[in-house]
Amino acid sequence: MSLKSKYFIGLLLSFLMSSVIYAQQFTTHTVKQGETLFGIAQRYKVTPFNILKYNKDIQQDEPLPLNTLLIIPLDAPVSDTSMEVSEAIEKIIAEDTVKVEQVPLRFESHKVRKRETVFGITQRYKITEAQLKRYNTKLYSMPLKKGMRLQIPRFPEEVVEENTIDPEEYETYTVKPKETRWSIVHKYGITLDSLATLNPELPQTTSHLVIGQELLVPKLAGGSIGDQQAQLYISYTVPPKKTLYSLGQEYGIEPQEIVRLNPEIVDQGGLKEGMLIRLPEKKISSGEVNTENYVFYEVKPKQTIYSLTRKLELSYDDLLGLNPDLRGGLKAGMVLKLPVDQSKNLSVKNSLVLDEFDLRDSIQTGYKASILYLLPFRINRLDLNDIESATNSLERSNALKYSLGLYSGAMVALDSIAELGISVDVRTYDTELDLQKTQSILKGEDLKKYNAIIGPLQMNSLKEVAVQAYNSGVAVIAPLAGQGEINLNNIFYSVPPDSLQRQSMLRYMKEQVTDQNIIVIADADNKEAESMINEAFPLASSVEIIEEEENISVDIDLFSALLSFEKENWVFVETDNFKIVSSVSSILNSSNSDTTKVRMFTTLRNKAFENDVISGAHLSNLNFTYPSVYRELNSDAFRRRYRRKFGGDPDRYAIRGFDLTYDLLLKLAYKPDLYEVSETVGRTEYTGNRFDYAKDLSTGYYNTASYIMMYDNMEIKEIKSYP
Repeated sequence: MSLKSKYFIGLLLSFLMSSVIYAQQFTTHTVKQGETLFGIAQRYKVTPFNILKYNKDIQQDEPLPLNTLLIIPLDAPVSDTSMEVSEAIEKIIAEDTVKVEQVPLRFESHKVRKRETVFGITQRYKITEAQLKRYNTKLYSMPLKKGMRLQIPRFPEEVVEENTIDPEEYETYTVKPKETRWSIVHKYGITLDSLATLNPELPQTTSHLVIGQELLVPKLAGGSIGDQQAQLYISYTVPPKKTLYSLGQEYGIEPQEIVRLNPEIVDQGGLKEGMLIRLPEKKISSGEVNTENYVFYEVKPKQTIYSLTRKLELSYDDLLGLNPDLRGGLKAGMVLKLPVDQSKNLSVKNSLVLDEFDLRDSIQTGYKASILYLLPFRINRLDLNDIESATNSLERSNALKYSLGLYSGAMVALDSIAELGISVDVRTYDTELDLQKTQSILKGEDLKKYNAIIGPLQMNSLKEVAVQAYNSGVAVIAPLAGQGEINLNNIFYSVPPDSLQRQSMLRYMKEQVTDQNIIVIADADNKEAESMINEAFPLASSVEIIEEEENISVDIDLFSALLSFEKENWVFVETDNFKIVSSVSSILNSSNSDTTKVRMFTTLRNKAFENDVISGAHLSNLNFTYPSVYRELNSDAFRRRYRRKFGGDPDRYAIRGFDLTYDLLLKLAYKPDLYEVSETVGRTEYTGNRFDYAKDLSTGYYNTASYIMMYDNMEIKEIKSYP
């Protein structure tokens, strides 16, 4: 038995012993003479904080009593996890989670000076010692030192809310065709925060607006909202120590008017450093600002005018002419408008230009996510007392193989995300590949406390989870599904649908074709694919598949007659039958020679192309090219980490489990609203998968990103990616 199989069996045993609710494993330790909290934490590779969390009777700065039995949470350097392992642990966790911790709005960096103390720092920033240490865990195990860098959490101030919406100062705006939130906030100088504060009924799961929808917007100086000559406003980022009075003096506006124009100031407890507000600048120029004329770009952190003009392929003068507020400097969060004809080479979604950027540069390290996994491990069908039998079941069961692969990759992602300072609560259930079991699990869970749910795999259970999660606004991630018949917009299909993969492949072929001789071989179940190919390449020839009692193949004489000696022969093979793939690839390989060049393609590589009877050497000789959901693993760091944890190499499901979980947690740490992130963040890519979600108004979000792969010299290489 391989090390990986042994580990998976052990993992299943741990599921069984913990009521199949995974997040963290525990052990115990008896304190010996001279041992310290820091030393024990180092031994088990956890933080002192995690030990203190589960052992309330000991204090950080006091000696450990001899023979004290400590509960040690394993594999939790940063991530706080919870697991039903015993009544004692449940009691400790319950005691620790009674008080809900405030969530910081942002963090500031502080460099410790000579003679500074923890008390002095907490007094300076008006936070508690516990809050300081929570976001600077090194303070649990070492004293404050000169030069140490700390991240200071800044919490919202408690203010008495006042009704700042005076009906005389606001009016209703009716959404016109081709307008989005982005075009409206740019056209009328309203920040997205202001729009959300004034219109709390706006859905959080989408940024779309409906034609005729009425929005409450502040009246602009100089006329009504519909007035083309209304006052224009600039976006302004509040610097340190700026007050409403000094800001009013600088811009010649009363403080009350600033608050009226930016109601989120009251909503967030006053004017804050880093807040993006609007201030009057000049009259709006003529011309409609909508999605027909413009696209919009949100400035990202650390961007410069030089990098921005290169990216957008505009000169600074052109950009300034379109966006006069740039005279005040480039600031993160500014929304810039661009001519729609300038966006041909840019990735645009919902009229917003998207960036492919590293989410790790923009995450909130103090954020804590809560994730629910629902996967069909089917432990109820395994005899875990018989390791050999359990191992055989593991190798035979696709549901178990997929689940353990996905989850093992997810566990590595949790380790990796913890190292970035992101805390995660994880709870996992075995759905047993049974709808009734899934329904039973959901009855015992409060879905509102989760940011996202990953799984289940089977479609009927996925639909059940999506329906119940929809009412709580919780996103549901389908790990291996590319499409479905669930008409809910809270589902994220993480696999590109078959139709999109076919379109990507045909797009690639159109880009490559010159004068090649194209032949199509399709079985009866793939006539639609054959029609798509013929539509793309009208001069293509077709060869029928002959099905006999003991043989499925093509008419070799007819096929040979269609081959060209002067041109390359590009042959599409469209089938779900591995016998056809095996037979046809053998025929194509034998036809491939010095005088006749043959290549093999398909618009959808399904399981028929993965069967063991198909010769990899034949596919390599034919430079077999196909669309793919995933690419070959390109991260040695991930492979090494996976080997250390599981004793073997990751399969494609483990790679997908890692990428899916890592992507989800990074996005939540960037912005806790997954729907908003998916609208504003472009393509992301990790060890073997890429994600670029588009929204379908009826069936949720689906991944549009895929690869074009090719066999070459017994290797599989990525040759193109879309989008």
